Amino acid sequence: MIDTHIHLDQYKDIERHIHIWMEAGIRKIVAVSTNLDSSYKTLNWKSKFPDFIIAAIGFHPEQELPCRQDLMEWEQLLHTEQHLISAIGEVGLPYYSLKERVHSLEHYIEFLTNMILLAKKKDLPVVLHAVHEHAEIVYHLLINNEIKKAHFHWLKASKELVKKITHQGYYVSVTPEVVYRERDQQLVTHIQTERLLLETDGPWPFNGPFANRTTSPLFLNEVVPIVAKLKNEPIYEFVEMTMKNVNRLYNVSC
Repeated sequence: MIDTHIHLDQYKDIERHIHIWMEAGIRKIVAVSTNLDSSYKTLNWKSKFPDFIIAAIGFHPEQELPCRQDLMEWEQLLHTEQHLISAIGEVGLPYYSLKERVHSLEHYIEFLTNMILLAKKKDLPVVLHAVHEHAEIVYHLLINNEIKKAHFHWLKASKELVKKITHQGYYVSVTPEVVYRERDQQLVTHIQTERLLLETDGPWPFNGPFANRTTSPLFLNEVVPIVAKLKNEPIYEFVEMTMKNVNRLYNVSC
């Protein structure tokens, strides 16, 4: 199994966790970044575990936009370390913290547009934080800029938009919430299996059977049977399909 969205740099005792996950059968993880410092950390771990970590660097949208100096240094990092980088992310639009931000939504849209165009130039997929009505905005940004490779993580959107996203060839990942939340279970039924990915967004905490547990890729052992049943797929074949999806999107061998 592959956890396609995890904030590796936010864990304590990272190397110990990685060995536990690998020994338990987790094939790979997509480690996303939240800012310049996070991007450096992600690439450092990628260099130590090149076959296990799929690295994405970016700026999380639920925070202030980066200063010019950080952005320039980040772009240089993208250029010099591209051999380690498989995606640009996590990027997107702020939703939960927008009212607290100094910049307007329009500024974030402009920044995101630049990010996705950079991803297009580098022929890299973009890992997206885009929920509720902002998912529609991001979808149209991708279409208008002819972006071919995109991954909507923890998507919250109408079934109509979910269908448009996947029919366009973009990918959607679901979190452990699918085990206990009907909204997420309904979402799964509208995602083509060929466009479906699994994630934990760790170390973000969850409720239900995951309450008071440290989020890890091992949660996927409890997620897979639920999602496979919703998709009416045998578990083994479903897992194989999700790994093929990762292979296609991130251009890695699983």
